[in-house]
Amino acid sequence: MRPHASVWAEVASATGRPTLAQRTTLRVGGAAQDWVTATTEAELVDAVARADSRRTPVLLLGGGSNLLVSDEGFPGIVVEVATRGVVLDEEPDQVDLRIAAGEPWDDVVALAVRRGWSGVEALSGIPGRVGATPVQNVGAYGQEIASVVREVRALDRTTGRIATMAAPECGFGYRTSRFKAQPDRWVVLEVGLRLGVGGLGIARYGQLADALGVQVGDVAGVHAIRDAVLGLRRGKAMVLDDADHDTWSAGSFFTNPVVDDGAEQVPVSCPRYPAAGGVKLSAAWLIEHSGVGRGFRLPGSQAAISTRHTLALTNRGGATAAQVVELARAVQQAVADRFAIVLEPEPRLVGVSL
Repeated sequence: MRPHASVWAEVASATGRPTLAQRTTLRVGGAAQDWVTATTEAELVDAVARADSRRTPVLLLGGGSNLLVSDEGFPGIVVEVATRGVVLDEEPDQVDLRIAAGEPWDDVVALAVRRGWSGVEALSGIPGRVGATPVQNVGAYGQEIASVVREVRALDRTTGRIATMAAPECGFGYRTSRFKAQPDRWVVLEVGLRLGVGGLGIARYGQLADALGVQVGDVAGVHAIRDAVLGLRRGKAMVLDDADHDTWSAGSFFTNPVVDDGAEQVPVSCPRYPAAGGVKLSAAWLIEHSGVGRGFRLPGSQAAISTRHTLALTNRGGATAAQVVELARAVQQAVADRFAIVLEPEPRLVGVSL
């Protein structure tokens, strides 16, 4: 029998270490064999190097917002990235930032908007820490972090050396990068961004443009864009709130699939967007039109589709990782049966698979 999520509080009390359920936004996951919190870059590098020298598995943990860990926990050491620091280099027409991996991402966006810097305003409200943003190439409402990354400093665990990679070397693609492709090789230490100045951004996404009362491609103030994005995210329960189980999730659980233009199984009514290799389809639309609606859950499960956003798999209180996985598989199967498309998970899966 799988342990109930409330058991993890007792585990934490007994071991003196937190559980993954206490440190992830899905609020599921067991304990780790060991846990260390790195507050400086030197501590982060040392913790990983020591674990590697002992052949101890390492799980890097930032904000825990894009992670699904098994109920059995992690058979190694969790290294919690809590490094801080932002270095600015302002020029008349641009500003360069060097940001420690442990800085909360939305704090950086808020700082940029306050200063009138552009390039990340549509990425407002995304939970997690800065170090995860290039790994996932986070994006929302027509913006991706890849468009403003100047360079990434990372520890190469295969050599023990620190490498600085310019944006073209990072292998950015839709929700991916070289860091995601080689998760056991790279430890992001610092992210360098280059932002615009002048206080104006561009509404590149339909929902955002509608919220702003402009056309797609029109210019709008970065403050207005941030406010509109936060409003849209709150409407979908994509801004964390302890009292709202719809926010107990890993965000969008599935990526939007990219298929070739001639895919006969895809209805023309499905929202689609140009993408490398074909067209990107709306995963939310595919799920909804496969008979899986908002609030759907399997019998006896505490994991359910959000009542406000079809792409979010949520913990209704007391869910286990096994229940989340079971729900994800059911959604995958429904879409595959209806459209012959296999949805891919967006969160990192640790100790579980679909």
